[in-house]
Amino acid sequence: MSQKPIIYKSWRELPLMTASMGDTTVNKTGSWRNVEPHHVEQVAPCSLRCPAGNDVVGFVTLAAAGKLEEAWHLLAETTPFPGTCGRVCPHPCETECNRDHLGGAINIHSVERYIADYFMDKPPEQKPGTFSGKHVAVIGSGPAGLSCAYHLKRFGHAATVFEAHSKAGGMLRVGIPDYRLPPEVLDAEIRRIIDLGVEIITGSRVGKDVSFDQLVHKFDAVFAAVGFTNSRPLGAEGDDGDDVVPGIEVLRKINLGMDDGVGNKPLVVGGGNTAMDVARSLLRKGKDVSVIYRRTRYEMPAIAEEIDELLAEGIEITFLATPVEVLRENGKMTGVKCIRMKLGEPDASGRRRPVPIEGSEYVIEADCVITAIGETTDLEFLPDDIRAKTSWNIPADELGRTAFDKLYAGGDVADGAGTVTAAIGYGRRAAIAIDAAFRGKPVADNAAMSPSLRERTGYAIPFEEINTAYFEDLPRSEPGSLKVSERIKTLDEVHQGFSEADLEKEAKRCFSCGTCPACDNCYIFCPDAAISKVKDDKNKLYLVDIEYCKGCGICAAECPRGCIVMKAVR
Repeated sequence: MSQKPIIYKSWRELPLMTASMGDTTVNKTGSWRNVEPHHVEQVAPCSLRCPAGNDVVGFVTLAAAGKLEEAWHLLAETTPFPGTCGRVCPHPCETECNRDHLGGAINIHSVERYIADYFMDKPPEQKPGTFSGKHVAVIGSGPAGLSCAYHLKRFGHAATVFEAHSKAGGMLRVGIPDYRLPPEVLDAEIRRIIDLGVEIITGSRVGKDVSFDQLVHKFDAVFAAVGFTNSRPLGAEGDDGDDVVPGIEVLRKINLGMDDGVGNKPLVVGGGNTAMDVARSLLRKGKDVSVIYRRTRYEMPAIAEEIDELLAEGIEITFLATPVEVLRENGKMTGVKCIRMKLGEPDASGRRRPVPIEGSEYVIEADCVITAIGETTDLEFLPDDIRAKTSWNIPADELGRTAFDKLYAGGDVADGAGTVTAAIGYGRRAAIAIDAAFRGKPVADNAAMSPSLRERTGYAIPFEEINTAYFEDLPRSEPGSLKVSERIKTLDEVHQGFSEADLEKEAKRCFSCGTCPACDNCYIFCPDAAISKVKDDKNKLYLVDIEYCKGCGICAAECPRGCIVMKAVR
């Protein structure tokens, strides 16, 4: 006699159970699929845009978990200057942050600064690589030179840095004001490079105290990283007097504690970071300073925040005007004749070219002019036969390789990028290329190359692929700052760092775009129990049993961070 069937009045009465509780081997539903899921570590847009090649998602995620030492070591794999970059980097990573669409971009540079500052006085131990017997000369102790030397030492090669000034740091030392980069922060980070085993010889100008040929003969390779050290001329009538001074020279004197050597009513010409830095520094020295720029604010190359802060501090910028003549009486400057401009067609820089307006001349009162209209490199240290084949720079590929025997170049002297972070990344890539040449292996074999290549390649997860149902709309956190009335009277640092609470709150806002944090969504939501977890000491991984996966795509849809892609079955 057959058993009477059980009839349920509603789906709510069904005896639900997970697929793993029954025998599913008889129904290999994977044969139905035409697409299948693949767990893929994608590239976050912030990491893709970091010129230094930092694993941004990596160190922010570690910071969010309270693993600060691990975060510090991760940063140390790509940069020796996290404390510096946490203060002066224009943070292009933040302009690409997907969080910007939901509460504001992650304050990445403040997270980086917190990690660096936490270990500033007592950094975790670092050991150099096993000595290879190779020795590299580095010309210039700025961010590119010290980054290259640091990574060469990590790879096991000796590095000696030659610096013309009495203190190491290059333009970090003499070109960035103390209120943006306190000297004790730079000192601590350079000390860590020296402690790793890098030799720095200060007061030694290549081309004067030691020749380039001597370096080529004594060392196995030479890395040139002299940076932008020469100011461009004003190009106005009467600009050859002592009262027309390069902006980088003024910054050098102020940063080294010397007399600035300028009058009480200086006019700063330019719209870049040097112009902003020198104007704000002179304001703090009690000067009645103003700025003139030949284009509009939209075209200014300076960091936007620096322009905002200069204006907030009460410094006036005259836009669409440029000096044409320096006026003097009895040898003393009385003013500057300027002409108003209008914007024409775009020039080679992509910005609209300023065009003089006839008959619009007028006079600005000033007792000195400070030029900050761009800087260039000083290549006088190179032999004539090499310098004849250069222009303003030493032509080099993105790995610092040049057409000249043993010579590598990086930073501003190669690409003119003009930012600390770009120079740090260039120095690291050059170190990787030098290491590859020494070992006779392809550059790609260097384990440090992956994050370097990530700067320019890879698929960056767009906001549309983030499942925002799993994230709250939380506002961006900002650290405190000195009040304007206080900051203009001192060279003390303007911006404060995060508190521990700020750090945790901000780091936990990160989407971790494209990076799997093992949230288990794919495992939980799979209707066929076709996804299993595999756990080892370091990672949580997921395996897909394609014999039972129907390719429904639920796992990809429920992945918060775009780590699962559906691919066609071949």
